[in-house]
Amino acid sequence: MRDVEVVVIGAGQAGLSSAYHLRRTGFEPDRDFVVLDHSPAPGGAWQFRWPSLTYGKVHGMHALPGMELTDADPARPSAEVIGAYFDMYERTFDLRVRRPVDVTAVREGKGGQLLVESSDGVWSTRALINATGTWDRPFWPRYPGQESFRGRQLHTAQYTGPEEFAGQRVIVVGGGASGTQHLLELAPYAAATTWVTRHPPVYRDEPFDENVGRAAVALVEERVRQGLPPRSVVSVTGLPLNDAIRQGLKDGVLDRQPMFDRITPDGVEWEDGRRVEADVTLWATGFRAALDHLAPLRLREPGGGIRVEGTRAVADPRIHLVGYGPSASTIGANRAGRAAVRDIRRLLGTEPVAA
Repeated sequence: MRDVEVVVIGAGQAGLSSAYHLRRTGFEPDRDFVVLDHSPAPGGAWQFRWPSLTYGKVHGMHALPGMELTDADPARPSAEVIGAYFDMYERTFDLRVRRPVDVTAVREGKGGQLLVESSDGVWSTRALINATGTWDRPFWPRYPGQESFRGRQLHTAQYTGPEEFAGQRVIVVGGGASGTQHLLELAPYAAATTWVTRHPPVYRDEPFDENVGRAAVALVEERVRQGLPPRSVVSVTGLPLNDAIRQGLKDGVLDRQPMFDRITPDGVEWEDGRRVEADVTLWATGFRAALDHLAPLRLREPGGGIRVEGTRAVADPRIHLVGYGPSASTIGANRAGRAAVRDIRRLLGTEPVAA
């Protein structure tokens, strides 16, 4: 067993922001803190994004603290751009991320310590920053008849590009950024497309700047303060009314239909009897927070979420959730990493060297 002051789980934007602020306030990697990441390489969830998602299409990416992302080629795949940026960031600030390491459980230890069980052994720590994100928990809603569908069903996490849908009738479910991006990409290849969402889409005809981001973060914060499962930041910002979206509306590709009521062997059906036949259903229905390893600590509220104040779990002040709810975006992650480290230094009885 190894002892440290702080364990950071996850090396996406939230985990790296937290590690940066730990380093900046006097914590030494390996001696005082450790970052455990289950991914095979730097880049967080970005490394798994589909190749056709170029950097120019990325929705509201903000630089990590202390190092700008400059001169990125908008035509280059975002997985490559951001993966290289995160890699340089880790090396520049000597964060010494350990990977691939799978954290299986966090339990109560002796003397107020937390035990972090992982594929790299057990770590004993006084504080924990959880930055595991959502990519590992794609959300699949359930509808009557779903098992009877004879075609293919996949989640956006499995999307590799538009070519695989050539000549097929495709239903895209979901009104977020990934759903619309996939729909616009695959429409020229598919025989037919149908777009269904639970709520009518909201379009934003203004730039996604820091003020818009902060307003969105504030809305999500209120839910987690109440112990409810968080909504994504993107879900409250609306869809950017860019040239691609405008063209999709003009061409009729973004012709939104209300959510169907059941799935049939050959497609979907609404309560009024209307049907659409399909070969593929693409579920662009988002993700849920990957927090199963925290289950032994029983942090969840009756409402299903983990109640947090800022980033601190109300039920256990040793634990901070960064990249959860309001800090799931880069702008939120940067602010949250700093706040988490400030609180942890207070918990450990050491004032920050720098704010």
